[in-house]
Amino acid sequence: MQIILLSRHHGAARSISLDIRGLALGLLLLVGLALAVGAAFGAWMAPPSPVYQDAAQINQVLDRQRAEVGAVRDDAQRQLDAFAVHVAELQARLTRLDALGERLTELADIDASEFDFSLNVGQGGLEDPYADAAYTPPPFMSTLDELALRLDSREQQLEVLEQLLAERRLDDAEYLAGRPVLHGYISSPFGRRSDPLTGRLSVHKGVDFAAKAGSDVIAVAGGVVTGSGRRSGYGNTVEISHADGYVTLYAHNQRNLVQVGDLVQRGQVIAKVGSTGRSTGYHVHFEVTQNGRVVNPSSYIARVSGVE
Repeated sequence: MQIILLSRHHGAARSISLDIRGLALGLLLLVGLALAVGAAFGAWMAPPSPVYQDAAQINQVLDRQRAEVGAVRDDAQRQLDAFAVHVAELQARLTRLDALGERLTELADIDASEFDFSLNVGQGGLEDPYADAAYTPPPFMSTLDELALRLDSREQQLEVLEQLLAERRLDDAEYLAGRPVLHGYISSPFGRRSDPLTGRLSVHKGVDFAAKAGSDVIAVAGGVVTGSGRRSGYGNTVEISHADGYVTLYAHNQRNLVQVGDLVQRGQVIAKVGSTGRSTGYHVHFEVTQNGRVVNPSSYIARVSGVE
């Protein structure tokens, strides 16, 4: 197809040849491009579809749940770590309790078969399940329960052992035994004798032990000091009260080492050997009374320390 163009000023004419097929193809391309731009703009301006909104919400919920699960997992791991440390501490305590129990058994001279801390506690009985529960506790719970049972058993055994030791200590405290000096000899027995200063017949209320000046005077039993000072005829004297109304007296001391109200144990040094008061030389006058009555100390001197 030809198009003729005429010019008004010059009167000249120009002709343009057009291809109809090319023109139609260009128009189609132009229309298609306009439609594509319109569709894209409409999709951009239109609100999102409900399906797209649901998918976005689900993703947000999943992300939130993943974060919560991660936090729970971290917290559970921390608790398990703390539990492992706690179990280790319980096991260490149990080991120390076992060692202490064995040592106390040895010190108390108790039959090892009665308190054998190396053996498990004897338990048993028919199996009677409480309920057929579908839930099974994790293994560490059974470990904790087992440790708790063993600790309870050891504590009970140690309580009984402590009671036995306490009773034995009380028996030892009230049990008079031994000599008031470590080195020396009996220079005057209990009973009737000739007075060493006057030669007259008299009654000696105790037993005299000759010993080196300044050597130790020791208590023959545990008790409370009820007298410490100078007495007429006795010189420097220590008096100790014991259980069951017993009182021991240690006289003619060079000096006393305890005061009234002091608690003393068997074998404790309470004074130094001297010759104060009515005395002919260095010695200890040892006297025993029970409920205010003088008794012969010989039977207590001959005893071996410990409960018979």
